[in-house]
Amino acid sequence: MSATQRIRAQLAAHPVVLVMKGTPEHPMCGFSERAARALEACGKPFHTINVLADPEIRAQLPRYSNWPTFPQLFIAGELIGGSDITVELHQQGELQLMVAEAVKEA
Repeated sequence: MSATQRIRAQLAAHPVVLVMKGTPEHPMCGFSERAARALEACGKPFHTINVLADPEIRAQLPRYSNWPTFPQLFIAGELIGGSDITVELHQQGELQLMVAEAVKEA
C-alpha cells in the first residue's frame, strides 16, 4: 500500500486525526504539543500519526494535503490546518464543537 493510500485509509478510519511530530505523550516539537493539548482539552478521542516514525507519510502528506508543515489536523477527512489554527479554534470554542460532531457522526 502506498503512503497516499495509507493516509487516505487512516483519515477514513478515524473522525479526528492529528498528524504530528512525536506522540501526544512525547511530542517532538512545540507546535505538535500545542495542537495535541488543544485536542485533549476537547475531551474526545483522536487518532495520531507520528511522521517521525513514518518517513513515507512525512514526505507524501504535504503533497496530499497541500499543507507544507506539521502538525496537520484533519476532522472528518478534511484538513483543518496546523497548530495555530487548531489552537485558535480551541480558544474560540469551535474546535470542541467540530470534534464532538465528527465523533458523534462516526
